[in-house]
Amino acid sequence: MREEDLDWTVYHRIPETGGTTVEDLVAATGFEPGAVTASIERLEYRLLVRRSGETVRLLSIQESLIECQCRHTREDLPFVIENGVIRAKRREE
Repeated sequence: MREEDLDWTVYHRIPETGGTTVEDLVAATGFEPGAVTASIERLEYRLLVRRSGETVRLLSIQESLIECQCRHTREDLPFVIENGVIRAKRREE
């Protein structure tokens, strides 16, 4: 199976509200744990999901856009996002 197809399947098994675990995704998809974990890593890199501990959840469009903007304009932004907290940059940052 192509990575894109695997990612599509995993993505659509994550509930729109709340989150799920890797174990639940493995059970729901029938794929190997390593394949599901790799898929989640790709989805996270592409700013489609967020992993927090064992839980994986979908990012909203707004969250995805903010994360994308932050990723590509870090030096220009007057704020930083750390562990989901937005705070103003200090002058030495």
